[in-house]
Amino acid sequence: MTETIRVLIVDDHPMVAEGIQSILESFDDIEVVGTLGNGRDAVDQAARLRPDVILMDLNMPGLGGLSATEMILEQLPGTRILILSMHDSPEYISTALSHGAKGYVLKDVPTDEIKQAIDAVMRGERYLCTGASGSLEPKEDAAREALTGREQTILLELAQGKSNKEVALALDISVRTVETHRKNIKRKLGISSTAGLTRYALEHGVLQGTGVAF
Repeated sequence: MTETIRVLIVDDHPMVAEGIQSILESFDDIEVVGTLGNGRDAVDQAARLRPDVILMDLNMPGLGGLSATEMILEQLPGTRILILSMHDSPEYISTALSHGAKGYVLKDVPTDEIKQAIDAVMRGERYLCTGASGSLEPKEDAAREALTGREQTILLELAQGKSNKEVALALDISVRTVETHRKNIKRKLGISSTAGLTRYALEHGVLQGTGVAF
């Protein structure tokens, strides 16, 4: 008997989540254990729902998909997380993988490809959707690679103009921890100002799709 794969869907667009759920429930070996609308709920509910795979939207209000991915993997390191996104830039893919995601799937892929992605990560493989393994293959960036996943998350928050206190609240960490990461980020990137961090984030695609206007 084929073992059932428990899947959690996290997306702030109900129609998208319902559409994916409908697709996945047509497969006998998949059980959708829940649909959630934001990263914070995913972090709070993951331990209770115990999914094998989480389909995680990248950009959501409040706690985004990257931060949620990192926090869930701290609790449940065996969980496979697939990022769902409309954004196809190499920087997005590279950042998602650096945060621990096992794969990256564009929301407009053929429906069967979502199942292929789930099967791949369940086999322990990395999955990049059609096209991602070629033209969208993550490109090496020495400076970005020097940052840890947590530092990249904090860079994103700081580059949106948030204060240390606001970042601490968003990520559920202490202000002192944010300050330490902020110093390390500036040192690693050779940047001395917040404006410089924002400029770097813009140039490297970190702020694409966040709704931040400059």
